[in-house]
Amino acid sequence: MMVIILLLLPLLGALAALLFKNGAAKTVALLFALAELGVAVFLLSQFIPDASTQFAVDYAWIESFGIHFKAGIDGISMVMVLLTTILVPLIILTTFKHEYKNQPVMYSLILFMQAGLLLVFTALDGFLFYVGWEAALLPIYFICALWGGADRVRITLKFFIYTFAGSLFMLLGIIYLYLQTPGKTFALDAFYNLNLDASQQSVMFWAFFLAFAIKMPLFPFHTWQPDTYTEAPSAGTMMLSGIMLKMGIYGVIRWLIPISPLGFDRWVCTVIVLAVIGIVYASLIAFNQKDGKRLIAYSSIGHVGLIAAGIFAWNVQGVQGAMIQMLNHGINVVGLFFIMDIISRRLNTRDITQMGGIAKVAPQFAIAFLIIVLGTVALPLTNGFIGEFLLLNGIFQYNIWLSAVAGLTIIFGAVYMLRMYKKVMQGETNTLTATFTDITGSEKVVLGIICLLIIVIGVYPQVILHISEASVTNLIDQVNQKKLISVK
Repeated sequence: MMVIILLLLPLLGALAALLFKNGAAKTVALLFALAELGVAVFLLSQFIPDASTQFAVDYAWIESFGIHFKAGIDGISMVMVLLTTILVPLIILTTFKHEYKNQPVMYSLILFMQAGLLLVFTALDGFLFYVGWEAALLPIYFICALWGGADRVRITLKFFIYTFAGSLFMLLGIIYLYLQTPGKTFALDAFYNLNLDASQQSVMFWAFFLAFAIKMPLFPFHTWQPDTYTEAPSAGTMMLSGIMLKMGIYGVIRWLIPISPLGFDRWVCTVIVLAVIGIVYASLIAFNQKDGKRLIAYSSIGHVGLIAAGIFAWNVQGVQGAMIQMLNHGINVVGLFFIMDIISRRLNTRDITQMGGIAKVAPQFAIAFLIIVLGTVALPLTNGFIGEFLLLNGIFQYNIWLSAVAGLTIIFGAVYMLRMYKKVMQGETNTLTATFTDITGSEKVVLGIICLLIIVIGVYPQVILHISEASVTNLIDQVNQKKLISVK
């Protein structure tokens, strides 16, 4: 029943936000988002960190087609639930100093999107998973199209076509799997138990992979991302980068590899090579960006490439690294985009070459910015360090040379991130930055929480790793055993 509450509460919040005018709508949305965080914390307090699926519900939905409302939470899902419920109230709070038109609609769409995301992370039925997948896409499309930048219509249409096309491949894969099940069911465990041959699994691999690779996005399916992140309103960019791209990463762990282990074996090297190419490519492009928001967008591609490579290495270190790094990346990238949002609102530009000396006039802002940058570049005792260490260790176990190249993301990231910080914050103020004011009110709250999370997870990452460890180990063992049986 608690999973039902988790999924229904943001929907009720979305409806409630529509009933209030602009100022009140944002407060109502924040209250519902905080209540949702309270539900997640309660679930965590009751959660037993073993390999079992807990708080499960299973109701017949469209029984004639074998469709059930089947959802539950294991250690892998729990981390994603925490990611979503922590970031949504922070993202809503970042908007408090914006004056958007039709605010009730915007906050309603954010909460509706949260419901779709949580459905993806808890669904144990293929049809239900697809419903959540598309339910999360529609709100962000309208958020970007209605409140985005000058070129929002063209960019948002490209984003929608990319992601929707990928989703159709996945839908065809889900339908095919449904037709292969003895009892004609969409249940995830039934998909796991199918005995498809290597050719069938290869087809299923690509049907799901295209949807997930576009959503992450993984090179070369990334071309929609930089433009969309740049043109989207700040809240939309944070929802996309902080949470929505994790749908694709989660899908690889939960659906793609366990359903098609032989297809995974056939194509794993190709995917890891693509991920590593994406790391280097995105990092090199980031070096040349003057727009701070666009620089962060390319940085995100590089970090996601490292996470993908760690997952496809398919060992405990790699997948555990991906789990904690999904949470870390969400926290850090939301912090970075909020930093750029604050700069853009105060200076009316994101061109980092025009800035300088902000640390002298805004010391609290400078400290928060530095902590977030250090977390992003994986300084020891910040949250990014343990995630990237585990990911590189996992890739190293797969291939030492790919691990060496993937490790460039740490070096490159440190260079362009610290260079950006230096250009923006150090040196002398100019006519543009001399009047920059320090953070206040909701800005302090958001950046304070983000900085605290960066330090706490960095100092004691075991609190997160312990949640997912048993489920990750069990899933890897299941897949490896299934591969051995198939080979015999």
